[in-house]
Amino acid sequence: MLPSLPRWIAHRGGGSLAPENTLAGIRLAARLGLRAVEFDVMLSADGTPVLIHDETLERTTNGRGRVAETADAVLFALDAGDGEPVPTFRAAASLCRELGLLANVEIKPAGGYERATAEAVAQVALAVWQGSARLPLLSSFSPEALAVARERAPQLPRGLLYDQVPADWHAAFVELDACTLHCAAGQVDGQLLAAAAAHRVPLLCFTVNCPEQAKMLFAGGVAALFTDRLDLAVAETAAYNRLQPSA
Repeated sequence: MLPSLPRWIAHRGGGSLAPENTLAGIRLAARLGLRAVEFDVMLSADGTPVLIHDETLERTTNGRGRVAETADAVLFALDAGDGEPVPTFRAAASLCRELGLLANVEIKPAGGYERATAEAVAQVALAVWQGSARLPLLSSFSPEALAVARERAPQLPRGLLYDQVPADWHAAFVELDACTLHCAAGQVDGQLLAAAAAHRVPLLCFTVNCPEQAKMLFAGGVAALFTDRLDLAVAETAAYNRLQPSA
């Protein structure tokens, strides 16, 4: 079942206001009133699913080398920004459930780890969200990872990611039994908006940090936007809610 989609999703946890892919970012997003966060998951050398975007450590931590070749004992001692550690997926998932946040979990395997990463993400997600009314949305640029997620956790909704959506996207969408389509905001055009509407597929766009672009995309029928600008999300949501008719 597709979870109810808020209009805004905090990109990499806390957007630009906190170290990316950290528990501090997730807590900040919730404190500011966002109802959904997105984060990236790949495997350590010990096979532990952790929150990190790059296959290497240099950009987001004080470590060096490849994530897939770094043991947990080393990885969890690193600084991911402002003294925050690299969190496990289990810790982030548990925090999202505790805070009542929708989690968009991007399965982001290092090359050659598509199946292993998807299996680990599915296993943890099923355990943490067991019995929850708000299930996570598992997404990936990797069709193989999404196929494994479907195999291991068919009850969890899936999102198909593209930078630029190909003409035959709907065939892949149906094959993977996906629920949402995600793409780069700059690649959205009228043809894609019309096709998504015709197939009744929610379209989610990344990464939108400009109010004018957000207004245009929402007006075109985009369901939700990923943003680094949590202040923009809070302000736009408040304005949108004021315009909604009272029950």
